[in-house]
Amino acid sequence: MDDAKATLHHYLQAARDALLWKLEGLDERAARWPRTPTGTNLLGLVKHAASIEIGYFGDVFGRSWPTPEEVPWIAEDADDNADMWATADEPTAWVVDLYRRVWTFADAAITELDLDAVGRVPWWPTDRNEVTLLRVVTHVTSDLTRHAGHADILRELIDGHAGLRPDSTNLPDMTAEAQAAYVQRLQDVADAAGS
Repeated sequence: MDDAKATLHHYLQAARDALLWKLEGLDERAARWPRTPTGTNLLGLVKHAASIEIGYFGDVFGRSWPTPEEVPWIAEDADDNADMWATADEPTAWVVDLYRRVWTFADAAITELDLDAVGRVPWWPTDRNEVTLLRVVTHVTSDLTRHAGHADILRELIDGHAGLRPDSTNLPDMTAEAQAAYVQRLQDVADAAGS
């Protein structure tokens, strides 16, 4: 890959890795438990990310996902939000394995196509659905990074695990007492601002 492609791919892979890291060590219930009023859950975010990459690196460039029977949730007649949660028949290990296979599929498009290769996003309005690989990689990376942020917050709510990567949280090194004092300070400021 050229330097621009390698840089783009690096950030795409970082978002992918972050999503999967947030699932590590969770049981099936914790991985899929809805943590927001809209039902957002960690395993659903990973399943959704796989769907995004199949569509953008497949359909957009006329490339077919090799085993479409594995992803019925992206069919035209699928239930709303079917890609945002995993059924009881879709264990965490299966969703993670699927997503890793999707990476291989998507990475083949990134490797084989030039950044100025043209595709069409069938679900975008026709006046702006012509895109380049550069735009797609940027768009997907932005989308996955947003979902990795969601996942970071959800995981912190589960067990306090937070941060950028397992080897570098990118957070200040604080004792539990210092962290509690920090949170209390923020609550005090919020109370003062609200009165």
